[in-house]
Amino acid sequence: MGEPVGRQEVSRWETGKRTPREWLPFIAAALGVPVEALREPLKPAEPPLPTLADFLPEGDPLSLLQGRTGRRIGMGQVDDLQQRVHGLRLADDVLAGGDLIRPALRELRSAVKLYREGTHTSEVGRQLLRQIGELAQIAGWIASDAGQHQEAERIYRLGISAARQAEDHTLAGNIAGSLAYQFSNTGREAEGVTLAQAALNDAGPDAPPKARALYLDRVAWAHTKLGGVEHGQQAMRALGEAGQALSEDSEGTESPAWLYWVDAGELRVMEARVFTEIHRPLRAVPLLREVLSGYDATHTRELALYLSWLAVALADGGEPEESAAVAERVISLGADASSERVAERVRVILRRLREYADVPEVAALLADHQHTTR
Repeated sequence: MGEPVGRQEVSRWETGKRTPREWLPFIAAALGVPVEALREPLKPAEPPLPTLADFLPEGDPLSLLQGRTGRRIGMGQVDDLQQRVHGLRLADDVLAGGDLIRPALRELRSAVKLYREGTHTSEVGRQLLRQIGELAQIAGWIASDAGQHQEAERIYRLGISAARQAEDHTLAGNIAGSLAYQFSNTGREAEGVTLAQAALNDAGPDAPPKARALYLDRVAWAHTKLGGVEHGQQAMRALGEAGQALSEDSEGTESPAWLYWVDAGELRVMEARVFTEIHRPLRAVPLLREVLSGYDATHTRELALYLSWLAVALADGGEPEESAAVAERVISLGADASSERVAERVRVILRRLREYADVPEVAALLADHQHTTR
């Protein structure tokens, strides 16, 4: 079996600096595990994800501390926080939730601490609450993308509270709509419809056109996920109203900075997704091709998600070979993205393609990724 093994060499095995090689069968036998289990590289264990409960006090997390002795907070600190919130939002365009959840929750903890412990005027306090609301919306979105749905819900509820206290009803509608979107995608479809509609109603007719378009988009998706002919009709009606709302937006219309991404292309994507969900591929495929033809490739997660609906629509349209090719691209894009949304969409595609398991391209795809569907 070769020369005796010293303690230093065993230490190298334990730290992963070297592989035992010829000793593997004997070590595996001693441990009672297959040899293959020892050949797979082990990822270093990560510390458990922080939760909002770790960062916030019991009771009302936005209550001001009695006898506050913290530093005086002015609009300068509010502006700094606003820049960091916007930077986090831009980072979410190109990074997945698993990569951003820790910095997002750290920022949220710091913002709440600043508001509760610092001394400030009522106007500065209101602006701080608004930034906490914006931060909660993007942090909740990030947590949801990372698959931390309970944590995301707690964050969203905190954000709704902050936005309402700041009397920013447009922002409160956005946060509530984000939570409604999560409900619709995680088996709580009826709650999703109720909350999405409430977000639209509470924001009122004076909300900026882009905001109303976004709320109506979420109403459309919520009805789509609930299913049924009636809800499908309501979804199409909401999509039409969203397009009308967006058409009312003009250069002179003032919108919050967080609405920068809402445009006609995003509405077309939602329309295509709705058509895909209700199995109307002849409507979905052209819309998705149009949007994807000029989509920013640096937005990897969104590109993978939009392509996933194209893959399903192609399968519904009887194009399994092309669907398999698009699916391969989705899987490739999602390989390095720590996004539960993308992972779930990959599972959806592969399940949909099982119907075409006798098609060589599909059979090869399913064989290569059979571990994903287990």
